[in-house]
Order: sequence, then structure tokens, then C-alpha cells
Amino acid sequence: MTQNAFTYWLVLIFVYGFVFTASGQNYYPAAIGNTWVLKSTDGESLRTYTVAATEVIDGVELTILEIASDGADKEAVEIDKYFVTVTEDKLLLHQTVFDEGKLGIVTAKFSPPATFFPQLLTIGDAWQIAAEIKLTEILPGREIAATSTTDVKVILFEDVETPAGTFKRCVKVALSQRVKSSVLNLEATSYQWLAPNLGPVKYETADGLVFELIRSNLVKEEVEELSPYDVNGDGAVNILDLTLVASQFGGVDVDADVNDDGTVNIQDLVMVAQNFGD
Repeated sequence: MTQNAFTYWLVLIFVYGFVFTASGQNYYPAAIGNTWVLKSTDGESLRTYTVAATEVIDGVELTILEIASDGADKEAVEIDKYFVTVTEDKLLLHQTVFDEGKLGIVTAKFSPPATFFPQLLTIGDAWQIAAEIKLTEILPGREIAATSTTDVKVILFEDVETPAGTFKRCVKVALSQRVKSSVLNLEATSYQWLAPNLGPVKYETADGLVFELIRSNLVKEEVEELSPYDVNGDGAVNILDLTLVASQFGGVDVDADVNDDGTVNIQDLVMVAQNFGD
């Protein structure tokens, strides 16, 4: 085995040795008061995400994420509510209340709670959010039972450019929803882009309307000073930084050369690894 090949495999072993201990990214910072405002690329509509409050339901304190969007007539505002709890490795979804305009109010409860978003995401990850739901106002005086199934899949990581700035290594997820009832059958796929340690920065509706972040406001507890070992600038030192340094091994990349000795080498990998979690 040549020295170059040996070095290559040494780097791979070093990097992947940290895969199962790497801390996850926070794709939905859930501190009360966090707000993200997205505007449609046609300039006509706003989509506002707000971690609005907490509410105790059935003895459990739930955090309420509200997503407000313009209605079809551009005057009414529809507000969808997600009732979640935050664990070390995921957001759990307990209940939803959706305002679907002329289709009425759609409510669902999840028992046990469903995975809303894991903290650690990789390409190909997939999960399902399924529930029995109730539709009101579709038919006067009737409440319609239906089933809702949403398949969520991580399809890629990419940099996202928005009016609020460019965000590195955003996760893009596809949300394919199916609603079935005796009077209504719907299928739709939308897309959400989430920036690590920031939250939603882009959204595409099933009709192809794209929303991009124009401003956000995260409470101070959610904003951390970037570590010099955060090579990719996503707000955390983790496996992504190790992977980036490894990809530049032997080169002269300024960002990956964290000890500034003029080359990317094993010392840079060690320094990033020693500062995991910063």
C-alpha cells in the first residue's frame, strides 16, 4: 500500500470513528419567541414561523409552533399549529390544528407522539407522520373523519441563498402528504429547507410557489458564537467539520487548515475532534 493510500484510509477511519458520537444539529430551535419570516419569490405572500408559547394539554407541557400564511384571497391569514415537545434527539409531534381555508379546520392527535424532526439528519433518512384526522366546515353541520399520512425524506444538503443571506449545508426534506376520506382525497408534495442551528430558510408549496427567508429573530439563548473549529460555519463543531477537513487533507484550504500551519493534515483533524460540541 502506498503512503498516500495509507494516509487516505487513516483519515477515513479517523473521521468515521466519530459518526456515532457526533452531536446532532438543531434544525428547529424551539425557544419561545423565535421567529422566521419567509416571503414568496413573486413578492405577494408571507409565511411566518413563530415559536409562540407553551400550553399544558393532558398534563404535558407542549411548545406551540405556529405557521401563518396568506389565504387564497390574499387577505385572510391561515394559521397552522404544531404542538411539540423537545427531546435530546428529536422534536416530537403531539397534536396539530391546521387552517385549510375553505376546506375548514383539520385537527389531529398523535398517540404515541410522532417524530416531527430528528436532530441528526443524513441523506436518505425517512420517517412517516400518520394520524386519524377530523375535517370541519367542508359540509355544513358535519364532521368528516379522514386519514392523513405524510412521508418525510431527507433528499440532499445544499447551500441556500435567500434575501436574508446564504446558509451553508441546509437540509432539504420532501413532505409527501396523502389525505383520504369519504368525500375528499388529496395528494401533495412540498419541500422544506432548514439551516443548522437556525431553522427554516426556504419552502416550496405543492403548487411550486417558493418562499425564502427575509428575516429571523432567535432569542439569545439560541445564538452561539462560532468556534474557530466550526469549519463549515453551521454553528456547531461536529462530524460535518471533520468530513470537510478530511476532504481537503494534504491541501492548503484556508478554512480546513485550523492550526494555520500551511497545510491540512492530521493535526487539524485532531483539533477539530477535540472541540466536538463547541
